[in-house]
Amino acid sequence: MSSIDSIATELRSATTIKAHLVAVLREAIISRKFKPGDRLNESKLAREYGVSRIPVREALQHLQEQGLVMNHPRRGMFVNTLSDEDCQKINSLRIVLEAEALKLCHARLTAALEKKLSALVEQMENWREGSEIDAAALDLEFHRAIWSMSGNPYLEKILNSLVPVLFAHQALEYTSNNERRWPLNHHRQLLDVILGKSSQTAEDAMISHLRLRYINPERFSSLAYAPLKPDTDAATDTAATQSKS
Repeated sequence: MSSIDSIATELRSATTIKAHLVAVLREAIISRKFKPGDRLNESKLAREYGVSRIPVREALQHLQEQGLVMNHPRRGMFVNTLSDEDCQKINSLRIVLEAEALKLCHARLTAALEKKLSALVEQMENWREGSEIDAAALDLEFHRAIWSMSGNPYLEKILNSLVPVLFAHQALEYTSNNERRWPLNHHRQLLDVILGKSSQTAEDAMISHLRLRYINPERFSSLAYAPLKPDTDAATDTAATQSKS
């Protein structure tokens, strides 16, 4: 075997090990072997699964991208855990940031983009079987497509750093409660905003979208407050002054 063939074999082997670890750790999190808030120690996991720390680290990073694992600086990797307040604070940012992504998608809309988003919406509307984690992944795929199509990589990066952990947290909550199912058939209203077929503003569409899973998702945003009313007396005095000048 040539050195090139040997390197290729090693790379395939490393990829296979990583993929296996991702699947095993994902199932361990979903089945609650590793519970929300548990620390995932690289060395301990490497010993448990009989591999080096490198594929474990890579697998944990992959799960972090999916939102199932959270990285706490100087502390390590932990299974996703969020308080209700954490969720709502993230949602308050989603309303503002994703509304901007919807508007940018509308401005940049092409036939190809419309076809891709429409296909994802139809796939969600026809969803019948699968785990809550799989449903959440499909839901996130649709939102990530919108962020990507916004044309602003910084906006996309911020949303990718905020939202996957929220989706994963909610999916784990649904998995532990068999009476609740992940809602997928409510995305057409967002698509209609992008296509210019909706009378809703992008912000209102996002709030309506989030209210299907959360109570008052705008609670920590400025949208939760009534607009300030002008001081009537001050306005009258200003108008009188301007009329005399």
